[in-house]
Amino acid sequence: MENADNLELERIFGEVLRKHRAAFGISQEELAFLAGVDRTFVSRIERGIRQPSLRTLIGLGKALKVSAADLVLETEKLYLDSLNSK
Repeated sequence: MENADNLELERIFGEVLRKHRAAFGISQEELAFLAGVDRTFVSRIERGIRQPSLRTLIGLGKALKVSAADLVLETEKLYLDSLNSK
């Protein structure tokens, strides 16, 4: 996987997380508190700058009442769709 593809994947995951957070109706600060991480880390994830560890991914899902697997599956689908549209 090329570096540009990695950046696209990180950006897409950030969008998926932001979408679920907005649908749940909470701020980055609230999500961070519920997931046990710093608010700036949530911001960096949503901007595609950082990626969560497996432990953090599960914590984010738990906080949003969605499985970590669903977050990953949605990201994977959007990422593969983006590759197929190129």
